[in-house]
Amino acid sequence: MSKEMNNENEIKSLGKIDRRRFMELTAKFGFTAAAIAMTTGVVGAPEAHAATVSNEEKERKSAAKYTMNLATGYILGASRTYPIMQLDMKENIQNFTNGKVYVKLAPAGQLGAGSALVQKVQTGTIQAAQHSISNFAPFAPAADLINIPYWCGENQKFVNLVTSQAWKDEINPKIEAKGFKALWYVTIDPRVVALRKGIKGPIKTPNDMKGLKFRVPGSNILQQFYRLLGANPTPIAWGETASAIKQGVADALDPSVEALLIFGFKDVLSSITFNGAVPDSQVYSCNLKWFKSLPQDVQDGIDYASEVTMRQNHAKVPAARAYAMSELTKFGVNFYVPTPSEKEAWVKAAGAQLPAWDDIKMELIGSLSKFDKLVEAANTKGSYHVDDVKA
Repeated sequence: MSKEMNNENEIKSLGKIDRRRFMELTAKFGFTAAAIAMTTGVVGAPEAHAATVSNEEKERKSAAKYTMNLATGYILGASRTYPIMQLDMKENIQNFTNGKVYVKLAPAGQLGAGSALVQKVQTGTIQAAQHSISNFAPFAPAADLINIPYWCGENQKFVNLVTSQAWKDEINPKIEAKGFKALWYVTIDPRVVALRKGIKGPIKTPNDMKGLKFRVPGSNILQQFYRLLGANPTPIAWGETASAIKQGVADALDPSVEALLIFGFKDVLSSITFNGAVPDSQVYSCNLKWFKSLPQDVQDGIDYASEVTMRQNHAKVPAARAYAMSELTKFGVNFYVPTPSEKEAWVKAAGAQLPAWDDIKMELIGSLSKFDKLVEAANTKGSYHVDDVKA
């Protein structure tokens, strides 16, 4: 999930920082250097830090043989709340390719967001982008399997799945056939059930979902999921969701708790339930043709940089969640984790084991036996660890 944001949004997001000072630094050193200087918390004068960043950027760009334009929909300081790690990704690629690749970031929706970025990667307009898997799905449908509920919704299961050999064998070829290389998958946290103020909560079991006007994105899988729970799925464009919740057009929505904070829902919600059905996950995609045009050592460097950045993301998840929950609590939002028996009721009502999902499984991966192999992979822990919401 992403949201269109431009440079003005980035400036506003800096909070107490003097906007005039930011504009002065931007005019003198460029937007990226100014943004890094104001968001990384480096001790010292912003001018000195911006000048250092600007000089380093010029040197790296001049020395590099290749440029990777990397676009995201999020501000450079977003990882405190929403750990997409774009500055780390830039730094790691530049370092692990020994300076052969210069990464030019386009944060905060400068080049678009969501599906617009996916399309630009596919056509080669830009080399890489970060976006949600839901936005990836129309272009690389096989990845939409993760939106089937209750088989990889937990963070650890999701990570097990997307780093498994089964995923590499079954899903990656389908993604590459569409012109993409998935560099790495970003763990945020599972989607939740977030109720607006004025609706009694928290939601504890599927019975509490009956008749609820539930905002959903364009995903047919998610719409079917909420119908199985007895809710009334209400497709609403992301840019209109905040006003729809405030006006009562929708009663609930399902982004991760981190996304709810970063997109400004803290003053409109009453309760959040961690029902753990579906990952609210992201991916860094790369144009496959461009990637394959690079020398092998550079490809290897980008792959290793992606691996390292993914591990940094895994370590960041609990801190980002804690910050988001702390901030939302200040506005009176309550949190609820279903008991084991309540969780069982959610799975029974809408889980991936139901025949209702068989046609979708067949369409996306070709056979039920292949899906079963992916389920086994999701339940098999490898060398990666990521924190999950505690009961």
